[in-house]
Parts: sequence; structure tokens; C-alpha cells
Amino acid sequence: MTDFFNGIPKIRFEGPDSTNDFAYRHYDPDAVVFGKRLEDQLRFAVAWWHSFAWPGGDPFGGATFERAWFGDTIGHAKLKADVAFEMFDLLSVPFFCFHDADVRPEGASFAESLRNLDEIVDYIGQKMSDQGTRLLWGTANLFSHRRFMAGAATNPDPEVFAFAAATVKSCMDATHRLGGENYVLWGGREGYETLLNTDLTREAEQAGRFLQMVVDYKHRIGFKGTILVEPKPQEPSKHQYDYDVATVYGFLKRFGLEGEVKVNIEQGHAVLAGHSFEHEIALAASLGLFGSIDMNRNDYQSGWDTDQFPDSAPEMARAYYEILRAGGFTTGGTNFDAKLRRQSLDPEDLILAHVGAMDVCARAFKAAAALFEDGALEAARSARYAGWDDPANRTMLQGATLEQISDRVVGEGIDPKPRSGRQERLENLWNRFV
Repeated sequence: MTDFFNGIPKIRFEGPDSTNDFAYRHYDPDAVVFGKRLEDQLRFAVAWWHSFAWPGGDPFGGATFERAWFGDTIGHAKLKADVAFEMFDLLSVPFFCFHDADVRPEGASFAESLRNLDEIVDYIGQKMSDQGTRLLWGTANLFSHRRFMAGAATNPDPEVFAFAAATVKSCMDATHRLGGENYVLWGGREGYETLLNTDLTREAEQAGRFLQMVVDYKHRIGFKGTILVEPKPQEPSKHQYDYDVATVYGFLKRFGLEGEVKVNIEQGHAVLAGHSFEHEIALAASLGLFGSIDMNRNDYQSGWDTDQFPDSAPEMARAYYEILRAGGFTTGGTNFDAKLRRQSLDPEDLILAHVGAMDVCARAFKAAAALFEDGALEAARSARYAGWDDPANRTMLQGATLEQISDRVVGEGIDPKPRSGRQERLENLWNRFV
């Protein structure tokens, strides 16, 4: 045991009336909601990079956190893992997620970095075996190092492409060894800063080939998890190719990968793309792409991705309602891709941020599940489209020509009158539950 969380008790469910800061009020992992334990519905995960690797910097200032595990040795990496698993135990969180650069020190060469990754993966694997915490997904950091300043898969330098491919292979191997349920690719630098030096066709073909190789390798090693792409419109690049769910779908269709790859949707990224979180989830479900979510929020007065912990149950309920409509999570889950504020220096802050976020999500999920089980909203949705159940109307979508439809309109004297969408009524219904 380390002494980082010394004096902090294990977090347990005490109910909504509890005044204990170090307790769950709404998240009871064993409570059965919508037919499954709440833990199995929400599938919470801690993000290794924000919780244990992020130093507290922002675009205008450097590190504010001082952690004993910040350093460049395997010893530091193992101490970081010790602290991480202590936090997983305190929170009783079932999953975690990581990038390679989060868990191992950077070596002087790729071979040395690979040896470091292998050693720390063995160490983490033993801790997982001892404690029971699982890996929701692994990924490769292909954006922080200066070698990736012009992208990874889309880089104009073929040596960078090769380095990125080797890095992804190593991270897929690590994810597979640790029993990960998904593998994520996020193209933070897969985009451009200016069209003056960019060949869009070439870069798209490189990205498509790269993803095809990832999918091929998944099948060769027998990885049963899901390959996920995470959309984001910009930041750090001016324009990123995985702009939003619709853009990702078009890319996957272009390269014949729509049956192999799904999406990991982040709330903050959806907002940056000009969408709502629930829109992106609903669209992904409609397209057969829904996989997993990164749960966080942006500061709506800020122009960048602030990665704050969620604090609005009504807002999160919209997202979980769409997840329920999609059938719930399979290999995916709720990953807290969220970081403390720069002034939140204490170990207690790290624990309480997750406690609050898990409670908010549990409260939101239970409200969404109650509304979904009630059925009134779905009944209203079905009623709005009920006219399409008439055989004559179904025929319009099943082979009728424009001439035939025109003849029907004239012959039957069809003269449609506008019908209310009943939005306010449905909003009132929603607010009865949330």
C-alpha cells in the first residue's frame, strides 16, 4: 500500500439522505435497474491519463500537481500503478482505460519503450488478477510526442506512419494480454493546420489503409473486443478528419469498414462539433456504430475541450436514454475522460470527483430507465409515424414510382394538414421523470 490516499475510507452506498462526502448517494452497484445490476449497466471506468498522468497544466500555465510517481523510470510507473489500483479499490470501479504513454516511461528507442511497456503490462496484469478490476479499453498516444506533430497515420513522412503502426501493434498486444474489451483510436493530430501543404486525398487513403491494418491485426491475434474510433472536430488540429459520428461513418463506408468498427463518443467532443451528446449517440445507434462513451462536460463559456467531470443529471439522462434505446452497452461503458481542476490538489479531490460523477450518472440512468420503462415517450414517438403502417403508404418506400404516387394524390384528393409535434407536451413528460 502507498500512503497517497491515507485516511480516505472505501466508498460505499449510503442512500440519498447521506451527508457523508465519502459515500455514494445514488450509485448502488448491486441495485437492479432495467433488468441488470447498476454496475453492469453503467460499466464505469477511470481514465489513467487524466487521473494519474496529467500534471495540472493548461494552455497558459504549467503543472500544478506534485505526485510522487511523476518521473521517467519503471519504478515511477509501478508506483503510479499501485496508486491507481488503490483508487479503483476505494471506488469499487470495475474498469480502467489507458494509453501506452500513460503507464510506461518513454525509452531512448522504440525497442526500449516496448520493453518498458511489456514490463509494466505484466505488473498491471498481476494487479488486475489480484483485485478483479478489468480493462475497458487500451489505446496508443499518437499525438503528444513531437514526432506526431503532422499526424500519425496521415503524416507526410512514411517513417512516422511506420512508427505509428508499430506503436498501435504494441498497444493492441498489451490490450489483448490484459483482456481489454475494446481498442480505441483517437486521431488528435489526424487533420490539418493549413490546406496550403495538405493533400486531402492522400491523407484519407493513408488513414483508411492504417485502419484496415488494425482490423486485420485484430482478427489475426484473435482479439474479440471492439475496435472503436473516437470523433472530434478540432483541437489540437485545426480540422480533424474524424469530425463527428456522421463523418466517421462516411469514412468507414469509403474503406469498407462499417461492419468492423464502432465509435467511442465523448460529450465534450460532441459539443465542439456543434451537436448534443445525445444526438451523437442516437445517430451512432441509427447507423449501427454505437460502442462506448467518454463521460465529461465542457465549460460552455469556454472555447476548448475542458474535460470536466459531469455534474448535471438531467443532461446525462438524455444520453443514457439514447443508450437504452440502442440496447445498452455491450463491450462499451462509461469512461470518465475527465480531469481535476488545476486548483484541486488534494488526494480527496481525485476521489470525490469520481464519487460525484458516478452518483450523477447513476441518478441520470435511473431516471432514463424509469421513463423508458414507462413507455409513454416511445408510444408518442410511434404514434407520430403511425401513418406509415398503412399498406398504401408503405408502398411509397417499397417501389412506387413518382408517377404512381402523383396519381394517388390526385385520385384520392390528398390534401395534408400540418400536425403538432407536441414538443412541449413531451418535454413536460420528460421532466416528470428527470
